[in-house]
Amino acid sequence: MRTLGIDFGLKRVGLAITDPEGMMAFPRPAIIRTTKDKFFEELLTLIQAEAVEQIVVGLPLALDGSDTETTRQARNFAQRLARRTPLPIELMDERLTSAEAEARLKEAGLCGKKRKARLDSQAAVIILETWLATNRP
Repeated sequence: MRTLGIDFGLKRVGLAITDPEGMMAFPRPAIIRTTKDKFFEELLTLIQAEAVEQIVVGLPLALDGSDTETTRQARNFAQRLARRTPLPIELMDERLTSAEAEARLKEAGLCGKKRKARLDSQAAVIILETWLATNRP
């Protein structure tokens, strides 16, 4: 089952998708947010083109597990997306994924600009990998 992982952000939205068997996560280029309509159009086009069957949205909780303003924005985004697609949408705790993504990209030898450009989608990969690990039979 193809699953789309989303690292929601106000400027960039990181994306990752599983292979058709739902075993591994691969990054996709992040969407740079301009207008709400254009953003959702790009996202829904990707969902259709990749034959996505379910969606996992990262939920940026505070370290103590409480909600923050960003948490509320991610929840609102998931609700707006749910009104545009019939696909099941789950929220996944994404605490510290950006730090882990940064470390992975640094370890891979990417320099500052290239690392920054890929950070959000790498975070989406980690969100999706975590979700896959907790949802395998």
